[in-house]
Amino acid sequence: MTLAEYLQQIGRCRGDAFGRRFRQQFADNRGTAELGLLAAPSEEEYAALSRAVEIMTEQEKADPGALTEQQLNDIAASADIDRGCLQIFLNGYELAQKRPEQDVQGHQKTGE
Repeated sequence: MTLAEYLQQIGRCRGDAFGRRFRQQFADNRGTAELGLLAAPSEEEYAALSRAVEIMTEQEKADPGALTEQQLNDIAASADIDRGCLQIFLNGYELAQKRPEQDVQGHQKTGE
C-alpha cells in the first residue's frame, strides 16, 4: 500500500455522522480528537493531509519513517497542517505497513 492509498483509506469516513460520533469519544478537554484522526478525519484534516502527501517527494513517501524532524517540520509548515496530526498519520501508515494483509472480511490472507 502506498502513502496515497493509505490516505484514501482513512478518508472513507471523513465528515460523516459516524465519524463525528466516533471522534467525540476521543475528544480531550479542548474538544479535539487527534487520536480519532485515522478512523475519521475531518474534511479540513483530510485536505491538509492531502496537501502534505502532495508536497512530499517520492523518496519521502516511500520511507516516511526516515524523515528527519526538520523534514517533518518543513512538510507540516508547507501543507499548513498541525505537526502532531502529520506525525499521527505517518505513524499510522507505518503501522499499517506492518499489519498482515487481510481480505475483505478481515481474515488474514495466506500464501496463495
